[in-house]
Amino acid sequence: MEVLMLLIPMSVVLVALIGGVFWWSVRSGQFDDLEGPAHRILADDDRVEAAEAETKRDAKGTEQPPAL
Repeated sequence: MEVLMLLIPMSVVLVALIGGVFWWSVRSGQFDDLEGPAHRILADDDRVEAAEAETKRDAKGTEQPPAL
């Protein structure tokens, strides 16, 4: 029974700490855009690599493989 006198205050402090971190993350905008990163990963822009290869080919006159 004596252990409850220690565990109950510790659990209340832990819940308050977790609630504070959650409230801070909501107020700082961590959950504003939930779908944006999922759509951004699907919208990979390969045109940038093609433009870089075109620039290298034009500058040197020979075809250069794209850098990895």
